Amino acid sequence: MAEADWEEQDEWELVNDDGFVYKRKKRRLEPTITAPPPPDPEAEEKNRRERKRQTLIKLRERYQKEIDQWENLSNTLKAMQEKTQNQQQTTTSSYSATASPFSPAQSSNSGCRRLVDDLLLRVEAQEASIQDVSHICDLADAICNTQEERMKQALVDLPIWASPGELMASLCDN
Repeated sequence: MAEADWEEQDEWELVNDDGFVYKRKKRRLEPTITAPPPPDPEAEEKNRRERKRQTLIKLRERYQKEIDQWENLSNTLKAMQEKTQNQQQTTTSSYSATASPFSPAQSSNSGCRRLVDDLLLRVEAQEASIQDVSHICDLADAICNTQEERMKQALVDLPIWASPGELMASLCDN
């Protein structure tokens, strides 16, 4: 009987997990399972370098795409500024020509019509500027949304979400 007690105790082990002490069955290594042969250090180094190279290529492509988007946005903004400055110069010069005080002879329909045309040109220039700014804001918003989705996807792609059952099992085993 003492020999049977010894075998039963041999199957259990005490585990101290941060002050929580409990018994569990000993894990037995199956004799049919052999440890894999040690990996070839040269092949492992080559694989590591290739993975690193591929990762750097992907990172470079992603950053280059983002840089291209920002350059496009910057060029659009510069073109819009130049266009606005040209329109302001045109309307300012035409307005200064008609801005002299009206004499009774100049208060004809042609003087008023010129003033209305100048004001209409200004309004159209402002409308074009507002549309350009709106377009730039839409581009910047799209870039930010793309980056936010990329960051979210990086969190979703973490291996712990792939198999939560395995995660729980590994946590319970320890």
